[in-house]
This record gives sequence, C-alpha cells and structure tokens, in this order.
Amino acid sequence: MTQNTGWGPAGGQGPGGPGAGWGGAPQWGAWQPQSPQPGVIPLRPLNLAEILSGTFATMRRHWKQLVGVMLAVQAVTLLVMALAAAIAVASVFSHFEPVFDPPFGEDPTPEHVVPLLVAGGVLFVVLAVIGVLATAVMTSLCPAVLREAVMGRPTTFRTMWRAAFRRAPAVAGATLLSGLIAGAPMLAALAVWIPLLIATASEHTAPMAVSLLPVFLLTAAPLVVWLTVRFSLAPAAVVMEGARPVTALRRSVALVRGDWWRILGVTLAAGMVAGAVSWVIQLPFQIVGLMGMIPLMVGVENGSDATPAGLITSLGFAVAAMAVGGVAGQTFQIAFTQLSTGMLYVDQRIRREGLADAILAEVGAPAPAAAPTAPGAA
Repeated sequence: MTQNTGWGPAGGQGPGGPGAGWGGAPQWGAWQPQSPQPGVIPLRPLNLAEILSGTFATMRRHWKQLVGVMLAVQAVTLLVMALAAAIAVASVFSHFEPVFDPPFGEDPTPEHVVPLLVAGGVLFVVLAVIGVLATAVMTSLCPAVLREAVMGRPTTFRTMWRAAFRRAPAVAGATLLSGLIAGAPMLAALAVWIPLLIATASEHTAPMAVSLLPVFLLTAAPLVVWLTVRFSLAPAAVVMEGARPVTALRRSVALVRGDWWRILGVTLAAGMVAGAVSWVIQLPFQIVGLMGMIPLMVGVENGSDATPAGLITSLGFAVAAMAVGGVAGQTFQIAFTQLSTGMLYVDQRIRREGLADAILAEVGAPAPAAAPTAPGAA
C-alpha cells in the first residue's frame, strides 16, 4: 500500500502535476514540539511575528523570482493592453471627428455614436479580462514561491514562471467565485435600495431614500467581510494542492472555520505592514519626480518662457519617476499580502492536518521524535 505523504492523492501526484501541492486527506498525525525548520519558518503553529518574519524571509531569499516574474507580467500586460487599445481606436478612428467635432449646429448621428460605444464596451471587457488574468498570475506566483521557501529549496525564474501561468486560470476562477459570493450581500442591498429610490423619486421622501443607502451598505458590510475572510485561503489551496476553484473555496472554508478572528487579525496586520512599506518605497520616487518639476515651476512663477521641450521633459521625468515608484510599491504590496496569506494557509494546515510531517517527508528529513515520557508517568 502506497503511503500518502500529503503531496496529492494516495499513490500519485496532485492535479497540478508533480509537486503541485499539499493535497489529499490529512493523515499525517499531530504536530511535534521539536519544531524542525528546513525553510523560512519553523514547522509548528506560528504566531503573528513569525508569519510576518517568514514572509519577509521568503521575499529576501526569492526576491529575484518574485520581482522578475511580476515585472515581466506587468510589462506583458501593459503591452497587450496598449495593443488592444490601439486596435480599438484604429477600428473606429473615422468616427471620432463626427462625434467630438461635429459641424456647427449639428448633433452626432447614431451611425457614428454606436460604433464608438460598442468599441468602448468591447475594449473595457478585454482590458478587464487581461487585468484579471495578470493579477491571477501574480497571485498564483506567491504560493508557488512560498512552497519552495517553506521547504528550504532553491527555485528559478523559469520554474516559477511556468508554475504561475499553469495555475493562473484556476486562481482567477476561485477569485471571481469568491468575489461574487462575498459581494452578493452588497448586490442584495442595492437590489432593495434601487427600487425604493425609483418608487420615491417623484415624492418628497426621495431624500430619505437616498440617505438610506449608507444604512443598507453598512448592514451588508459585515457579511461581506465574513465571507471574504472565509474564502481568503482559496488561492493558496489552488496552487499548493492543485485544487479546482470550487474545491479550493471549500478547503478555505474548512481551514478558516473556528479561527476566523485570528485570520482576520493577521490579514489586517499584514495588510497594514504591506501598505506602510509600499508607501515608504514610493515616497523617494515621488520626491524625485516633484523635484524634477521644480525648475519648470520656478521658471513659470518668475515669468520666464517655458519651452515645449522643457515642459515635456519635466513632465516626462516626473511621470516616469512616479510610475517606477508606483510599480515598485505595488509589486511589494501584492507579493507581501499574498505571501502572508499563503503563510496563514500553511500555518492552518500545520495546526489542523499535521502538514509538518508531509513537508519533512518531501524534503527527506526525519520526523521529529516524540517527547520522552517522564519517569513514573502513566
């Protein structure tokens, strides 16, 4: 009989292929107190400080893979978005002038307005799909890197690139499903409020109906937060277990059950740390960009003529500096929040499913011995 080490169903690999993830039924025994540490975290239940320090350690050890893949994804995304926008504009370019600069006294005709609206709608959908897929790739990258970091194994850009793209569709599916389910209370609140607003639109009670919107939204908000936290571990389950979207949502619910407040607190703390560090990263670039604008602003204030070339150069420098800072800050924030969520996933499985034994079996390390029994103990 083949032993299930926790890296997929018994007798084989998980759905994601070799080494796809920590899947299968939990059959690994309880946590042992010796706390071996083959990677960035000790294999025992973690506290907040250890989750944050493990996240920083993962970023420090694997920053080349994280930054490299994320920057490559963002570059490809911007290129594809620019290409899609260029195609959309070129396809309806002849309609711009009749709509935005019609002859004096004439209104734009539907034969020119409709193509612009259709092109704009199609472009919006295409850009949204591209953005969702790009975000899914970066989201799936972090658990893939974390998996290797927890086991203390090196990785490469190519391996992480392939792992991120392989699981991106399932991560996107899990993210969209969780977003739809978690957002349902808000949609329900709006579904009640909008007809109420329409019914009272012509009456003196309309202002009261408008004022009820915050009440409806605040009523739905706690349920939205509750559902969001329950599904927060789904992307990690998709990548580390090779799970399908619906299965990943169920796994997240099972792992969060009973620890909702703790997971919410750790998630909020990690989000605040990520936001603060991201702001610190962006601040120097914003200062440099503003300093680049100072000569131009001083020249305009003193009445000197600013040449178009000088204006374009100053604006271009400021925009470029701030854009670089924004990309750097966003990259850190996405990586840190997703890695900390992945840490929570690993922590919950160590607490509940004895994942430490499976990790030690995977890396070839002996399982820790049980604590010796005290003399005279039963």
